[in-house]
Amino acid sequence: MSFSALDLSVGDNDTVLEIGGQPASVPLQNTDRVAARMVDYFATCVAPCRTLPGEQMRGDVTEVTRYCLALAAEMFDRRTLPDDNAFTEVRSAAAQWAREGVPLGTILRAYHEGVRIAFGLVTARAAATEIDEVLAASDLILELLEAISAAVGDAYVKEQQLVAREHQTASQTLASALLSGRSHAALALQSGIPVAERYQVVALYIPPHPDERNLRVDTRVAARRKLRRVQSELAVVFESTALALLSPQGGTLLIPLDGDTELTDDVLVRLSAAAEVPVTAAMVVSATAEVPEAADQAHELLGLVRAGERAPGLYQMTDLAVEYQLTRGGPATRRIATILAPLDDHPELFATLRAYLRNDMNRQLTARQLYVHPNTVDYRLRRIAQLTTIDLATSAGISQASIALLARELDRGPAARP
Repeated sequence: MSFSALDLSVGDNDTVLEIGGQPASVPLQNTDRVAARMVDYFATCVAPCRTLPGEQMRGDVTEVTRYCLALAAEMFDRRTLPDDNAFTEVRSAAAQWAREGVPLGTILRAYHEGVRIAFGLVTARAAATEIDEVLAASDLILELLEAISAAVGDAYVKEQQLVAREHQTASQTLASALLSGRSHAALALQSGIPVAERYQVVALYIPPHPDERNLRVDTRVAARRKLRRVQSELAVVFESTALALLSPQGGTLLIPLDGDTELTDDVLVRLSAAAEVPVTAAMVVSATAEVPEAADQAHELLGLVRAGERAPGLYQMTDLAVEYQLTRGGPATRRIATILAPLDDHPELFATLRAYLRNDMNRQLTARQLYVHPNTVDYRLRRIAQLTTIDLATSAGISQASIALLARELDRGPAARP
């Protein structure tokens, strides 16, 4: 990191701010000595700076401290804040520290402490009659602190966003390679993202946010905002180790099983809170080499959850064994799918059957959801029994109806589902 020399010419002496019988800039002009004292103070008394490597303190921190002292001296001599170009080196240092992972709070704390020390040196010899001069120095030093803080914050955030985009691109590229079964060793080496031996392979469904259905709102913006919230929560929960290929509707997650955090019901609740809609996930645990097959299976399980109109939550193969077996096809599955064919001309009976099963055979709740009287629900259940021979008053009938309804939905395909 290099810093250009500042133009410290004073110009008209009448404009120089004087305190204690000398220009206010004098205590700051020996930038090497003052910078060394400041950096020693940072290293011993400013807690966040104690964790920085000694090489960084002696190098980058000392150099930028020296530069800022010269900047402050110029400001006092000219009684005006330097123009925006003078803070280019400050921005450059902030960007470098952002990429190196130095916390923003540590950087700002050091700048604030440095400005405080500089103000103390400038006003140390002030006489009791120099109130106006001290006030002028206060105004200038606060302007300088504001300009430095803004320059540091803007540059740091911009660089962090760039780093995040680079990481996201690398993460998506590696996820694509793992999901397609392509060689991933070189990508992992280039990106610095380690490849785990085993993953939770997750198929994720994110339903539309209410704003996406609001005609007064730009639905694309609402969808992107929802996705960003989910991505941010994933980064926090899994400390940026989860690989994700997501759209506003959902996608695929690869969560390494060598970390401290796995996808659980509680984590899914957090993702749902971030999305502001109930999220559904189907998960399969897999060795790295088997990720492509596991992803296909996870998305198939997610399709079964949606076809069966199950409640949002986290599902695994053990939760969907019967439904999964039905998808294997064969004459038995096709025969089961035809059991409900007599209801084709009675959409109200289909709606009642779905609601009744979804509500765990609760007549009152089913009636409220369908906006009908409970007696109407009873009548429709009897009609279903008459047309299909399925008695929904028995456990056998309920099982048969559930399997037949699922088989029918799977047989009809996603486009035909309600």
